[in-house]
Amino acid sequence: MLRNKSFSRWGFILASLIVITLILWNTYAFFTQLKANERAKMEIWAVAQEELAQSLSGEGNSVSETALAIIQSNSTTPMILHTLKEDSYTGRNIDEKVLESERARKKKIEQFISEYKPLEVTYNDQVLSIIYFGNSPLINKLKYYPAALILIIFLFILAIYLFYKTSKSAEQNRLWAGMAKETAHQIGTPLSSLVGWTEILKSENVNPEYVAEMEKDISRLETITDRFSKIGSVPKLERCDLVEETKATFYYLQKRTSKLIDFQLNIPESPVLVQMNPQLFSWTLENLVKNGIDAMKGKGTINISIEKNSKCALVHVSDTGKGLTKSEYRKIFTPGYTTKKRGWGLGLSLAKRIIEEYHNGKIRVSKSIPNQGTTMEIALKTIN
Repeated sequence: MLRNKSFSRWGFILASLIVITLILWNTYAFFTQLKANERAKMEIWAVAQEELAQSLSGEGNSVSETALAIIQSNSTTPMILHTLKEDSYTGRNIDEKVLESERARKKKIEQFISEYKPLEVTYNDQVLSIIYFGNSPLINKLKYYPAALILIIFLFILAIYLFYKTSKSAEQNRLWAGMAKETAHQIGTPLSSLVGWTEILKSENVNPEYVAEMEKDISRLETITDRFSKIGSVPKLERCDLVEETKATFYYLQKRTSKLIDFQLNIPESPVLVQMNPQLFSWTLENLVKNGIDAMKGKGTINISIEKNSKCALVHVSDTGKGLTKSEYRKIFTPGYTTKKRGWGLGLSLAKRIIEEYHNGKIRVSKSIPNQGTTMEIALKTIN
């Protein structure tokens, strides 16, 4: 199936290239033919000029009506007629100011020569005048047609690519959301059983401290289940104190993390109010902290700080790990991207979705220095 899809994709690309090539080739052939017709028309015009010159010399018959009609018919092709005997210049279908300035006239003649070979008007083997002529407005417009066509084709291909990429991203998001909901469903059954077992342990006079710790972990599992169940659906946002929610997650992680990790907390004393879903925000913070711990290989410093400006609140999570390269700043938020041997590469992609899609905030790499550490930043709008 995949092989057939790949073959179809390459077949479509090849067919598109063939069509583009044929269009460009036909356009070029049409352009060349128009130029040939333009030159043929000017050659006829030159013959009419020769007849006119012969008539003016008194050696020929009067100018035929056909010759006069040909001379007068040129209303599109720009040209300059250089009469050698008087060393005079007359123009047709060009700005008269061009003839008044010698520099402008020479420049226009050079342009005409680059487009067509000049024609000579002769009489008795003597060159009487030279006709310099260039492309008509129609040919000049047609000259840019291939470039415009290529641009249109490029934009069309870009639109197809963006549509394909967006569709693929949407499909991936549906897959992750489905996996999250299924995980929540699967955890629910043994979790209910564990709640029952704690009640039994209480009745068996087991050390209350043990039961209390078990209940804390069960409560945590319930929170995790609630988080997973919210992925794929729009969560309810509440008016919350960012400081208190950050503190709660901080102390939970500090208590359950190795003593080799030095946790530091720098937060304002006064409340910072934002619209958020506490469970999902806590999950995001956990993901950032756990990524930092992995980057430090289980030993180092984690610093969580909160700053407030006139527009939003900024939560910074810093570690002293191996750091990131510039190219990894965006990649780390891509679903499936991971630098760990074991990992799904979903943590930061889910964090980005939670903050940017659900909370209308921003999450980014604030700074990162190789072998010194990384600082992640969450920005949330504050409310009064």
